[in-house]
Amino acid sequence: MHDILTTAWFGLMGLMLAIYVVTDGFDLGVGILSLVTKREEDRDQIYTSIGHVWDANETWLVVLGGAMFGAFPLAYAMLMEQLYPFIMLLVACLIMRGASIEFRHAAQHKRGWDFVFGLGSLGCAICQGVVLGKVITGLAPGGMAAGFTALCAAGVVAGYALLGATYLVKKAHGPLVVTARRHAVASLFATVGAAIVLSAGTLFSSEIGHDRWMDPGVLAILAPLALLAAFAAVYVLYALHIGASHGPFRGAIGLFLASFAGLAVSLFPNVVPGRLTLAQAASDGATMAFMLCGIALIFPIMVGYNLYQYYVFRGRVSHH
Repeated sequence: MHDILTTAWFGLMGLMLAIYVVTDGFDLGVGILSLVTKREEDRDQIYTSIGHVWDANETWLVVLGGAMFGAFPLAYAMLMEQLYPFIMLLVACLIMRGASIEFRHAAQHKRGWDFVFGLGSLGCAICQGVVLGKVITGLAPGGMAAGFTALCAAGVVAGYALLGATYLVKKAHGPLVVTARRHAVASLFATVGAAIVLSAGTLFSSEIGHDRWMDPGVLAILAPLALLAAFAAVYVLYALHIGASHGPFRGAIGLFLASFAGLAVSLFPNVVPGRLTLAQAASDGATMAFMLCGIALIFPIMVGYNLYQYYVFRGRVSHH
């Protein structure tokens, strides 16, 4: 029973993380793109496009942290101990984003707050990439692990920019859409390139590559996921080429979900490869069962609220 609860919580946390990465990923992405958006009218559209969703998107990160603290306390302790500076910097960047969104509309000179917003978005993406790289490499020291982590950070920035650009393709209007299409193509190639290099690097710098990827059963799952990710990337290019509005964003989400599923399969049954397994990190069965009852009440409400707000604010942003 304890093993079942442990696996269930791993799957639930993976699902919550995937939802966070997709939802907050696109509004971090538009923030990153705001740094290279020259016209104030276009930056106004960027803020309007995420003004109704950005705070709810970040709620998933809070719930994810609470879930890890309760379900896998040893993993929470290890990661916080090793990654505390990056976690605190991530929190600071999230505060920068929130402050800039709230204060920009009342400022006489908006460019300063625009810079704070873009810098906070870029900082969030970099910190999340560093955390990802550290986890994949098992918190290993050394130059190779540091290089892998830096490339992870660059890949996350490129991936979020891809989500942000394709989101603007379907939400914005006027010249910003044309610019967003160009950004989407560039960020797609950067994302795919980083993914290929990181996959090759994983074979040499992580326990995942040495152990999990060599397992024929794991490889049989990863191969279709890799094909699905490749198809999604090609579909994004095709949808951009034919001028579709919603297709690029859907394809980018498919690329992220396929890649994320591959990461989850590669990590299981570890939390930190070579350092900590799920069984070692998990709470007792009573705690996980009690938390499961609580999340069963909260999870549908959060998903329902997200879906409702996206439905209410569907369509392109207003011209005014």
